[in-house]
Amino acid sequence: MSEPKTPQTTPYVEVLEPGKYFWCACGESANQPYCDGSHKGTDFRPVLVEVEVAQRVAFCGCKQTLGPPMCDGSHKNL
Repeated sequence: MSEPKTPQTTPYVEVLEPGKYFWCACGESANQPYCDGSHKGTDFRPVLVEVEVAQRVAFCGCKQTLGPPMCDGSHKNL
């Protein structure tokens, strides 16, 4: 499998309203941290995030997390 691009080495901290979101796993999206379809033709697939109540989240920005799509601090090892 290909390695994802690292768009930034810190998390994307967002306040999400209830709904469905797709986190970019390839790192190529121009709309980080959300998928814009840039993964088409690659091994990557976006990760669906379903939010039931408004909440603050920290999406992984380095794309190296072991718990996608949330930041687990993996960027500290880059």
